[in-house]
Amino acid sequence: MKIRESALAATTNNITKEMDAWGAADLLEFRMDKAANPINQLSKYNGNIPIIATNRTRWFGGQATDTGRLDSLFSASRFDAVKFVDIELETVRSKSWITHEFRENDVDLIISHHDFDNTPSREIIDKIFEQCARYGDIAKVATFPQDQTDTLALLEAVNAATEKGIDVAGISMGKIGSHTRVIGHLYGSKLSYAPLLADDTDYAPGQIPLEKLASLIEITKNNGVDDQVISMIEDEVSVPKGLTL
Repeated sequence: MKIRESALAATTNNITKEMDAWGAADLLEFRMDKAANPINQLSKYNGNIPIIATNRTRWFGGQATDTGRLDSLFSASRFDAVKFVDIELETVRSKSWITHEFRENDVDLIISHHDFDNTPSREIIDKIFEQCARYGDIAKVATFPQDQTDTLALLEAVNAATEKGIDVAGISMGKIGSHTRVIGHLYGSKLSYAPLLADDTDYAPGQIPLEKLASLIEITKNNGVDDQVISMIEDEVSVPKGLTL
């Protein structure tokens, strides 16, 4: 499934809530690691929104145990509704053969890297994007900023990777990085993520509720981005003074 411009994914551990995402989300990120009976949920799913299957271990901010985690994710990839599978860069580095097995089930791969403590230097972010792209269709990098300079470094790396022809998703987490979820698409980021209001599970720091994020993104798409739009965004999220669009 090719994302031509950008897409908004509603994150949930209960895909029976799919209707709550209508009109706002293009995709559902199904967090299998935080779901009850995830394969059973997928077997009963008859919704219209395509699914990203994610099954995070504790090492990467999730709740799945290592035992059987990839087997469950592979089982999920067999369902027609699942169009993307998210696999950590660290996982495919040690098990590169799994990418071929997943592709046999006709899913695209999001290869992701998360740093919940810091933001690496711009040069290192560039290299991480390239490494993720080596294995997957979309290279996803999420980092935690210590200051607003870190958020700008992430956005610059997203822009640079996009100009090289890499499909990327870039997120700066936490309150300081919240604006990157709104304007990342302007730099080339293919994916934004937001939790369903009906889902009270914590997924990542700094997330914006789905309806609010969809509205803010729509403002930047329809009105362009000028001082007035930036002022509107500032009412909802933290925006660095050095931001250029």
